[in-house]
Amino acid sequence: MIHMSNVSKIYENGAVALDGVDVDIEKGEFVFIVGASGAGKSTFIKMLFREELPTSGVLTVNGHDVVNMSHKEVPYLRRGLGVIFQDYRLLPDKTVFENVAFAMQVIEAPRRLMQRSVNAVLDVVGLRDKYNCFPAQLSGGEQQRVAIARAIVNDPAIVIADEPTGNLDPDTSWDIMDIFKRINKAGTTIVMATHDRTIVDTMKRRVIAIEDGHIVRDELRGGYGYEA
Repeated sequence: MIHMSNVSKIYENGAVALDGVDVDIEKGEFVFIVGASGAGKSTFIKMLFREELPTSGVLTVNGHDVVNMSHKEVPYLRRGLGVIFQDYRLLPDKTVFENVAFAMQVIEAPRRLMQRSVNAVLDVVGLRDKYNCFPAQLSGGEQQRVAIARAIVNDPAIVIADEPTGNLDPDTSWDIMDIFKRINKAGTTIVMATHDRTIVDTMKRRVIAIEDGHIVRDELRGGYGYEA
């Protein structure tokens, strides 16, 4: 599902973000990406949806050759992905329903399907009663739930999450992780970068640790492994 072979990323200023990374992530896995700030986690995550490109190496995601695809092919890669950020990235002038529906409008989904699918994912994240609210009327946890609903409304093969609980209190973070667990149990592959030691240590999923651009640990049922 995700294959990296000898992937490196060197920025124009000479900074080495990743150096010779080899990773395979299979369908249905739940993988935490951990490491200190500046270790290369964000670069790793951004490469998966082609916000960053490797300087060298082979990268395939959900059957797409990320390195060699044309610009016209990028939307087709991203249609199979759901991406969730720490800062939610909701459209402030659109309601909860409209924010989620926007992901379906982009792919020109039929209106009837859009109505049904948006209502279904709002049920999944527990926000059906907030469909007519604007982001400013929601708590941080509710905004992140909207972001998750938007990410999964097109039934992606892979959900990519970059510090999705970073701005949330512990109880709300666990509510968000319960949603991720349900999504994963339904068959969606999840790749999540996080600094949250408690979540990683408790869930005991696969852990890939990055330090100075290298993978230093890849454990099937791993822990966070760093001091808080």
